[in-house]
Amino acid sequence: MPWRPTRREALAHLGAGGAGLVLASGVLRGQDAPIVVGGRPVEIDVSAVSARTIRLTVRPLENGVPADVPFTGALRPESGEFGPALRQARTAAAFTAVTPDAGLRVRFTAGPPTLHVESAEGRPVQRLTLSADAPDVSFLLPRGPLLGLGEGGAQFDRKGHTDRMRNGQVNADADGYRLATHGTRAPVQWFVGTDGWALFIHQPYGSVDLTGAEGRFTPREGGATAAPLDVFVVRSDDPVEIMGEYAAITGLPEMPARWTLGYLQSSRTLAGPDEILGVARTFREKQLPCDGLIYLGTEFAPSGWNTRNGEFTWHPTNFPDPKAMLDQLHAGHFKVIVHIVVEGRRLTGTVDDPCTAAPLPPGRTEDDRWPPERQVACYWPAHEPLMDVGVDGWWPDQGDGFDGPSRFNRHRMYWEGTQRHRPGVRPFALHRNASPGIQRYGGFIWSGDVQSRWDTLALHVPNAINTSLSGLPFWGTDIGGFNPTPEYTAELHVRWFQFGTFNPLFRSHGRNWHLRLPWGWDGGDGGPPEQRGWEADPAELHRPEVETILRKYLNLRYQLLPYTYTVVREAHDTGLPIIRALWLHYPDDAAAVARGDLFLWGRDLLVAPVTEPGATARRVYLPRGRWIDYWTHEAHEGGREIVRAVDLETMPLFVRAGTVLPMDPVRQYTDEPVAEPGTLVVYPGADGASRLYEDDGRSFAYRDGARMTVRFAWNDARRRLSLSLAEGSRMYGASPRTWRVRVAGESAARTVAFDGRPVSVDL
Repeated sequence: MPWRPTRREALAHLGAGGAGLVLASGVLRGQDAPIVVGGRPVEIDVSAVSARTIRLTVRPLENGVPADVPFTGALRPESGEFGPALRQARTAAAFTAVTPDAGLRVRFTAGPPTLHVESAEGRPVQRLTLSADAPDVSFLLPRGPLLGLGEGGAQFDRKGHTDRMRNGQVNADADGYRLATHGTRAPVQWFVGTDGWALFIHQPYGSVDLTGAEGRFTPREGGATAAPLDVFVVRSDDPVEIMGEYAAITGLPEMPARWTLGYLQSSRTLAGPDEILGVARTFREKQLPCDGLIYLGTEFAPSGWNTRNGEFTWHPTNFPDPKAMLDQLHAGHFKVIVHIVVEGRRLTGTVDDPCTAAPLPPGRTEDDRWPPERQVACYWPAHEPLMDVGVDGWWPDQGDGFDGPSRFNRHRMYWEGTQRHRPGVRPFALHRNASPGIQRYGGFIWSGDVQSRWDTLALHVPNAINTSLSGLPFWGTDIGGFNPTPEYTAELHVRWFQFGTFNPLFRSHGRNWHLRLPWGWDGGDGGPPEQRGWEADPAELHRPEVETILRKYLNLRYQLLPYTYTVVREAHDTGLPIIRALWLHYPDDAAAVARGDLFLWGRDLLVAPVTEPGATARRVYLPRGRWIDYWTHEAHEGGREIVRAVDLETMPLFVRAGTVLPMDPVRQYTDEPVAEPGTLVVYPGADGASRLYEDDGRSFAYRDGARMTVRFAWNDARRRLSLSLAEGSRMYGASPRTWRVRVAGESAARTVAFDGRPVSVDL
């Protein structure tokens, strides 16, 4: 067995002037040429993160001292050094380092400096080729699609394009990026190769060229070689393991409050208290489910919730008595979310730091300009009086100019600040900007000020998939598109709403905001006109069928909440996204891997949004196995593409055979008490196992065991459903729990009572 020095031994040797260690032979080599990258001598560190992940760090040397890896917030704080050091080298002598379990090995070769990551059998996993003269790094591309890279983009497969990876609402770029259709860019340097590997470039930030036989990464920040190159390489044939490794590096997503998964309605220009309270009242009168009302700031619209953009004072005409109005909205079981803006270059620190500058005044600054830097500890206290009045959540907009750590600090501020002022309550904040690691602070994001176009809707399907694969699970888009165009019709709004039903963030928002209300396409004027040069076709404002269709999908969203909340818990436990590429569960099906026009909602539902005007049919690829049409209950054998007829009210939705789908009665808000029991719908045609997760949906008591996970096992041949508690779980809530149980497409139902002891029911 070859000798391997400890990290302490390696550092001692290097400090004594040693030239490096060759672990494969155990021989100490001296006075070899230094490793030079980008014109500077460097130290290369190799560490084992896990049995499947290697960390490679190239650190420039200054007077013999290696540069530190800057803080970004991306790496989970409890990660430490991510496992044992396998190698530290400063000379160009070749070396091989092997992980403790011998699952992976790293070979270094010179001319040019190259790090080869290989399996134990010597199969290439990844190859990082460095340059002695330039800071660029080249890497291998997969044979199949390359996924990930964060939010925004013009395509599903990232190969074949260049990307400057610039944060924010990029209108036009040298690589052809367009905000109108592609959405806000939130770059995450997580490259998912669909043939068994992934690559996370933690530092530095940069741009990528994916047009050649190999990918090329060019650092953008910190100069040519001033910042270390810090890279994680993951190897696994199981996509679920790959996503788990990314979560191990950057952290698991937090559990949001259940109400945040309900429908959220945004408004823009407000016409006073009667309109504000009238919108809330209309939702309840029309029996249109809704959990949250979101109010835009003044100056983003002529008349918003506050006195001025970025200020924390209530608009006296719209909210003459803020507490009384919020109390009234709360009595109607609505949460209240307000829009707030913080601009600048940097946001530093945490809510628990001392404030060393003047606290933020209610307005901006004396000279009416945004300060370039702010401390979280000085900025957060301005939010607390709004919480005292009753504000339930935040919509922090803009911040495109923030660097990565500042974007991270803003997400963290809203998560920790809300809990400091309202202990034990899960916070909600909807951000326009993001960075790796923000999932640890429960942040939602949306795709920004896109245009109401069919191309936008179509491109947002792969956008949703790649964002979700990038560790940003709580994503959504402005239903209908933010900026109206001549393409914005009732049909486009309906199709976008259907897609939004299967976004973690389910929110309607945009200009001419009355059209964003579920009843806005019948007999209205579209609301205050805001889009210059555009007005709705009068014929489109008399479409009563729109409200009927939107009610159908609102009801569906709320009926599926037990399933969705269980998928959210799985994301919290494993790092798996809610919106899933078919690749995640069918990596050996090349046709499934290549499809970015449809997705899985959790493991068991397949969603095929309709993104073409006037569509009468939708081509749908079904992975292997049997799939059952949710609407008609018709069974289809997978491994092939089918053509599904559609009308305006139908978006194709399929359920995997063997699924036990937990469904709620229709509620008008997520916590509405109902007398009717839930239903377990069994989709026959295969054996299957499913789960149902429950907690109080509001607090963090689940961390102390106040939760329940029920396992369902379906035996298709015997038509028997078995229920039992998952290992380590206990009964939660009412006992016994009662469900109606039926087979999809059949009217007969049985009732099962479950008190925590295993029970079976034959159907």
